[in-house]
Amino acid sequence: MFWRVLKRELRIAFRSGSEIINPLWFFLIVITLFPLGVGPEPALLARIAPGVVWVAALLSSLLALERLFRDDFLDGSLEQLLLLPTPLPLTVLGKVGAHWVITGLPLLLLSPLAALLLSLDFNSWRAVALTLLLGTPTLSFLGAIGVGLTVGLRRGGVLLSLLVLPLAVPVLIFASAAIEAAGQGLPIDGYLAILGAMLAGSATLAPFATAAALRVSVH
Repeated sequence: MFWRVLKRELRIAFRSGSEIINPLWFFLIVITLFPLGVGPEPALLARIAPGVVWVAALLSSLLALERLFRDDFLDGSLEQLLLLPTPLPLTVLGKVGAHWVITGLPLLLLSPLAALLLSLDFNSWRAVALTLLLGTPTLSFLGAIGVGLTVGLRRGGVLLSLLVLPLAVPVLIFASAAIEAAGQGLPIDGYLAILGAMLAGSATLAPFATAAALRVSVH
């Protein structure tokens, strides 16, 4: 069931290319505009790069979050998913996995370009790639809980942001700290271990929390 849901969501996303292009385009715009706004000085860009990369990644992830269960809710298929004998957390896991492939994986592939635009060295780029690999799936899992709680609301976008952003702050802090430490030549294993623990915890608990939120929202 996980693979069936994952393939279905990816097919739908690739049919409407905007679902993939919009978050990616937003990330590129933010990364491009900061050097133009603050100036091309490499030292300054390298100092602000950790925060810039992760704020852009967080906001681009939020762009595609609302759609996670919205279409299924509008056409009634979400109620059918709740009635299936397959465990709902498994279905949620498939949908979150598709969301990460659409929004998180492209950011990871774009990390070399982001490092080039922000004058990052190889160690800093490596830290960017590793933190995106560990942090963006966590954002998808945490965001799914917020979407599950707001899917039945007409204007749930603002409320969704208010719910998700506080949960995402620890990811933002430790990921930015890891990139900054890498730029100074310091070890980042501790930061990566914390991000990995966040990912493991969210991957374990978030599908069940999201399933419970969906049942409350639908019924």
